[in-house]
Amino acid sequence: MTNLDAVTAWVTNYRKAWESNDPRQIADLFAEDAAYFPEPYAKPWLGRDRIVEQWLKIKDEPGTTTFAWHPVIVTEELAIVQATTTYPDETYSNLWVLRLDDLGQARQFTEWWMKHPSE
Repeated sequence: MTNLDAVTAWVTNYRKAWESNDPRQIADLFAEDAAYFPEPYAKPWLGRDRIVEQWLKIKDEPGTTTFAWHPVIVTEELAIVQATTTYPDETYSNLWVLRLDDLGQARQFTEWWMKHPSE
């Protein structure tokens, strides 16, 4: 079940895992059989272990990003989150589609990200 409190907790924990790259923190975000789409039409990473493995292959180093977000819509079935991620040399706008289970873990997560044009 998805609600604003669960989404806020999940995004907060996602950000902690993003900054730590700790496999346990990453794993705790996802249901055992979760599907993570790193891009909308990409083949998903299926299952918690695969998600952790793939995450760590493309991890960001701690302290290299800033992140701000807000919910666009939250229903019992899904949440859509709008965010901005800033790296030292580039910025991305993000839309996340998130479906949580009753334990507050993602059963499906899709990232839509768009690089801002260079100024």
